[in-house]
Amino acid sequence: MLIFSDELCQVFNGLMTALSLLRSGAEVTVFFGSRGINVVHREKIGELKCLPDQSEEVQREMMRRMEELALPTPEDMLTMLEMEGALLLACPLNKELFGFKDEELVEGVKVADPESFYRDVVMVSDFVLSF
Repeated sequence: MLIFSDELCQVFNGLMTALSLLRSGAEVTVFFGSRGINVVHREKIGELKCLPDQSEEVQREMMRRMEELALPTPEDMLTMLEMEGALLLACPLNKELFGFKDEELVEGVKVADPESFYRDVVMVSDFVLSF
């Protein structure tokens, strides 16, 4: 699974899909690249916004609805994924571009090896989903 967005609704959909696949018996690797690198930054993850292109009122209403449904937070979903065996990888290029340090990444997230990621993970996958 490739997560390139830091828009909360997209992130939520990607992480929930990853959890569903994992719990259905699939091997799951989640790669966070481009703006998706913000999802695995300890501080940035709490700043994710749902529908940032909409008005503040629409954003607040969406967040209210998500809270009303008692949906898990992205932090909780990352913890579940890691504990249940998913491989969580941060893009090394985007980590450098955004100026993130390894110790700023959420626990359980590793930096992908650029020399082997596509060959050993993407190319051997039955399918790749992108969010």
